[in-house]
Formats: sequence, structure tokens, C-alpha cells
Amino acid sequence: MKVRNPRTGEYDHAITPASAADITAIAARLRANQPAWAALGPAGRAAVLERFAQAIERHSGAIIAALATDTGRKAISWVEVDSLASTCRRWASRGQQLMAGMSSGEVPSVVPGIILKPRHVVYPLFGAIAPWNFPVILSHIDAIPALMAGCAALVKPSEVTPRFVEPMRAALAEVPELAAVFDYVLGGAETGQALIGAVDYICFTGSTATGRKVAEAAGRALIPANLELGGKDPMIVLAGADPVAAARLALRASVAATGQACQSIERVYVPRAMAEPFLAELVARAGEVRPNWPDIDVGEIGPFIFAAQAEKVAAQIDDALAHGARLLAGGKPEQLGGGWYMRPTVLVDVTTDMVMMREETFGPVIPVTLYDDVADAVRLANASDYGLSAAVVGPRDAAEAVAAQLEAGAISINDGSLTSMVWDATNCSQKASGLGPSRMGDEGFTRFFRHQALIIQTGQPLPMAAYAERGN
Repeated sequence: MKVRNPRTGEYDHAITPASAADITAIAARLRANQPAWAALGPAGRAAVLERFAQAIERHSGAIIAALATDTGRKAISWVEVDSLASTCRRWASRGQQLMAGMSSGEVPSVVPGIILKPRHVVYPLFGAIAPWNFPVILSHIDAIPALMAGCAALVKPSEVTPRFVEPMRAALAEVPELAAVFDYVLGGAETGQALIGAVDYICFTGSTATGRKVAEAAGRALIPANLELGGKDPMIVLAGADPVAAARLALRASVAATGQACQSIERVYVPRAMAEPFLAELVARAGEVRPNWPDIDVGEIGPFIFAAQAEKVAAQIDDALAHGARLLAGGKPEQLGGGWYMRPTVLVDVTTDMVMMREETFGPVIPVTLYDDVADAVRLANASDYGLSAAVVGPRDAAEAVAAQLEAGAISINDGSLTSMVWDATNCSQKASGLGPSRMGDEGFTRFFRHQALIIQTGQPLPMAAYAERGN
């Protein structure tokens, strides 16, 4: 299976997809080693995760280089690898605290003579299917807390961005206790399907269309499916906001990482009275954003990681223009050195019948809608199949009041896309943006435990005579 370099356009790498038999064998090995891993206890597992964080830091240069090649961007690659080490340390600490607080003592039942003793039992083998937009962090965002809980873990990174796995395995090899219960499998859709059939709990991050397939497969296997899916995140700018600051915020929250993030702002609603200063600043600042070509160390946005995404974004823009939208900045993908880039694109006069306003874009595009009444802005923001996250900009009390009306899992107030930076805020995706418990906050850890109850009789069990017919 060939792998494309997004900066050159060349297929300069290849992977061998894991077969169903390969996955069965790996899963069996991980399952066999999981009881010993669980027996280490919270403190023991935390110590191993700390050693893994140190190994990641020792191998960070090679991991970042592989990631930068696959994604076409270096600064975000550095952030991803640094965040992974931090994630290990965060869950090593917080996981111990949470497990210490889990109820394990005996409590009386409401039924006389019965004592209840709760237990928390982890899923033996956790599985994850990760996307291509943030390959390192999204391959581990669920796996690390699952491992800290005591699960074994098997992760399938995207076949579009798999190069980091080799240097990551080198880091993992330095921590043999973890390597015994944690591994990666490479491949495409068939590999993902086989993975679902081999694990006890599956987490998937990706498109809503593929998420439905994962949920169906998990349903057939009767295992939990935790899905983090697409978004069409709105930002509502309120009267009283600084239009210049709001425009700069909207730009960053929309086009950072080339807009290739599920929590990117993809719809912006602005008071009509604020239109002139907001749009002037937005267009001016959009024109200053540079592609990181030819030097990866210069510029603010990288290429489209997945080449087909450039065509999809271009088609959405063409559809909007054909239906009356006006283009104020950017407009078309451009090929630089074999890779596909797009400068920040600003459109106005967009309407709800345009594909761009209904479907996820996943590119550096900012469609701006002007409104006269904030109630209309809220209605339009909620008129979406998606409910991942959102943002409101304005005086805090007013912003919180508007946020409470939005149908989304997490709302950034006076910022945008904070869900990509703040990981301790428990939230659940709404509508077609996800399924299952929160991956953020403490629930991101406790979801890997099943509740088991020991129901203890302290008196005399009922005799069979208690069920005798009495003729009444």
C-alpha cells in the first residue's frame, strides 16, 4: 500500500497491510499479557507510562521528522509529539487519583440482609482507528487512558499518514512492559474491520459516514463504540465584541492546520452593523497567511494532507459561487512543488442551500453570514446535522447565554476551537458528530471500566418454599 508525500505529491513510502490473521495473532498476544499489566496496579502502570514519555522525548526528533513528512507541516508535528508525552504524564497522575476514588467498600442494599460490594473491571483489549489529520495525538488520545486503566491496546493509524509508527515502535521497544500490551497495525479499511472484530471496545475518529460503518460493525460484535466524528462548527460574534479581534480569532480558528481539524470553525455569523470592520480585518489578515512552501520552516499553513480533500473543498467553493456567494479572499487550491495548498478563503452572501453550509469542509474556508437578530444567528448555527463544538465571541454574560442555546458538545467563549487545546473539559458530541461517552475530562478514563457488583447475602437465602403456591 503506497503512501503519498503531501509536499511533493510523490508516493515515496509503502506499508504492508495487516491481514485478519495478523490481527488475530497480535490480539491474542496482547490479551495474554493484559492480566499481568492490570496486576501492576495504578502506581505501577503510571511508572511505566512515565518511562514511555521519556522514551518518546528521546525519539522525538525521528517521530517529528516522520510526522512532518506525512503531514507537510513541522510546527504542529512538534506540538503533537510534545502533547503525547504530556498525555502520558497527565493520565499517569490523574488515573491514579481517579482509581483511588472509585468505590470499593461494602454498602448495605435496600433489600434487608444484602451487602453490595462494587468492582470496576476494565475491558481486556481496547482498539482504536485513528484519522490522518493529527496522526500521533489521535492515535493515542484514547489508547493512553485505556492503558492507564489496565487495558491492553491495539491501534490502527491512518494509512494516509503511517510513517510515525516506525520511530514510535523504537520508543516503545525501550519500555518492554508497555510493548507487551500495546501495538499498532497498519492498513486500510479491511484492516480496520478486522480490528473491530478482535477487540472489546472500539474508538473511532473520522468522518460521520465511516463512523456509521464502525458503529454497525461494533453492534454486530456487541462491543461499545466510542465515535468522534465530523463537525460543522459555527462561531457567533455578538454585538459588543471587538470586530478586529473577532476577525483575527475567526481566521485562526478556521484555518489553523489548513482547516483540517474536526473542531475548525466552518461557519461565522456576524452582526450586520459590524460587517464592514470585521470583513476588512478578516480579508486583510487572510492575505497575510503564507503556505509553508518551499521552506517547511516558513509560513503558517501546510498542504492538504489528503490530496482528494483539495478537490472536495474546491467543489464546495464553486457550488457556493454558482449559487450567489461572493469571494473576498483566496478561492482555489494551488499546486506548489507537487503538493496542494489553499490560501485562506473568505466568502459572504452564503445561504443554507449551499453545500458548503451543510457538509463538512475540512479546509481553510471562512463563510461569513450577516445577521440582524441574534435569535436568527442561533437558529442558523443549530440548523446543522452536526453538533461537535462551537464558539461565541462577545461580552461574557451575553456569550454564555447564547452558548446555552447551541446544540454542540463544547462551546468556546471568546476563543475558538478550544477543544483542541483543553482536554479536561468533559463534553459529549451531539447529533451526527459522535456517539458514546466523552473522551475529554475524567470520563475519558472512567469509560474503560465496567461496573461489576458482588451481591452478598448475610442472612439466610430464601428457601424454595417461599415460592410455593398458596391458592390466593
